Amino acid sequence: MTQHTSQFGYRRHPDQERPAGNAAHHPVVVVGAGPVGLSLAIDLAQRGEAVVLLDDADRIGEGSRAICFSKRSLEYWDRLGVGQRMVDKGVVWSVGKIFHGDRQLYQFNLLPEDGHKMPAFINLQQFYAEAYLVDRVKQLPGVDLRWRNKVTALEQRNDHVLLSIETPDGPYRLSAAYVVACDGARSSLRGMVGADFQGQVFEDQFLIADVRMSAEFPTERWFWFDPPFHSGRSALLHRQPDDVWRIDLQLSPDADAAVERRPENVRPRIARMLGHDQFEFEWISIYKFQCRRMARFIHDRVIFAGDSAHQVSPFGARGANSGLEDAENLAWKLARVLRRQSPEKLLESYHIERSLAADENIRESTRSTDFMAPVTKQEARLRKAVLALAQDTDFGKRMINGGRLSLPSVYETPLSTADVDSWHGGPRPGTSMPDAPLRARGGDTFLTDAFCAAGKTFTLLQFANGEAIETPDEVATIRIGKQGDLIDVSGTIGARYDAQPGAAYLFRPDGYVAARFRRPTHAAIEAAYKRACAAG
Repeated sequence: MTQHTSQFGYRRHPDQERPAGNAAHHPVVVVGAGPVGLSLAIDLAQRGEAVVLLDDADRIGEGSRAICFSKRSLEYWDRLGVGQRMVDKGVVWSVGKIFHGDRQLYQFNLLPEDGHKMPAFINLQQFYAEAYLVDRVKQLPGVDLRWRNKVTALEQRNDHVLLSIETPDGPYRLSAAYVVACDGARSSLRGMVGADFQGQVFEDQFLIADVRMSAEFPTERWFWFDPPFHSGRSALLHRQPDDVWRIDLQLSPDADAAVERRPENVRPRIARMLGHDQFEFEWISIYKFQCRRMARFIHDRVIFAGDSAHQVSPFGARGANSGLEDAENLAWKLARVLRRQSPEKLLESYHIERSLAADENIRESTRSTDFMAPVTKQEARLRKAVLALAQDTDFGKRMINGGRLSLPSVYETPLSTADVDSWHGGPRPGTSMPDAPLRARGGDTFLTDAFCAAGKTFTLLQFANGEAIETPDEVATIRIGKQGDLIDVSGTIGARYDAQPGAAYLFRPDGYVAARFRRPTHAAIEAAYKRACAAG
């Protein structure tokens, strides 16, 4: 099987020269250099914060692992300087098809409308995503990435965390104002704070096989219930870059994982699916569904993000994408707290918002699992009835669940304000910012580009009507008008934001809507800003 590993050399750091009782202090230590930890470190560094990033390995690329990244994740990565590189390498797709046996039940399009910079989804092997993020880290002096630095213990103090770290040169200690654990589903830091997962582990097993081959299949997501090549089970097919295809096959709960994983046993299964055996294996793995999370994502000064905080089924692309939403939610809040612009209670909103998102993802993943692998007779009868109805009825199609794909979370929290004015459409507070095309003096652009150019701060989107509104010092402005820097030539942004002249939206630094106004005033904007950053 092909290996796509990048190895990084261990380097001794001056922090290791300090006496044992004189640990170097850093504002933030992030543990785990996967997609979530790398993205969080980059985000913090771009906000002017110094970050130490520790990883107990010295390589990336152990299998393709996560491959499906959403529009929201790509927009986030674009703000971090790597989005277009991901899209250029990735396989862009938006169409999915659902089959029952050899019949197509229906198809869907996740982004049927134009006017977005980023596609609905790309498929890209995780080792490429991590490599591009590591390249970006190397460009930022604010991130100190240390390979083969394994955290072996932590001690919580009143105003810092003391970490014990093992390296090839022996142990040393670090002090940090905050530690963010991004060290994955088997997180050692989770045990160090005395926490564990709560939730469910499902017994059904799934085989992942990444195969390299030449194929004429379209670039779409294909999902089968009871396919002729894998009777009584489900199957999934996705295209990846480099002529690699991801195949998921459901196995029985009592299947012997060690036996099923052997290439000589996997090959006949894939050959039956494809109708030939002209392929090479890239990666083979067996997994079980797990839908679990920590009760709390914050333990004093240790904060958990990504798989270290929550786990879901891989169907629906909710794992890595949800972890990246953790990173973008936490980065701006942690930066504000470190700069003393907001009180520590702002961090509590990270736990509230992202635990609600984890609950949503777990709920959807559990429903997917129950539908794909029914356990009770009632669940099996329901699935049979739904599949029989789906080809001819819209309500039957809506009930099919082959892993409903990740969407940006909606936050229902006190930091989002209720609307005072009347709106017929547009994104409401607590939702993420929809993109739209704009005309700028230098040519065509997108709202997401204008938001990025406005800076890493709160931003007011104003639909011009006379004089510009005075905003608080930390609120930037994007002004849309018939003349000026940004023009809504197509009318798309006006429609998507249900805009009238004078209307305005206040965006948080992570691109979520904090408030919206039909008749904004300085006082109303300032109040919404203070509420969103816990300053009032």
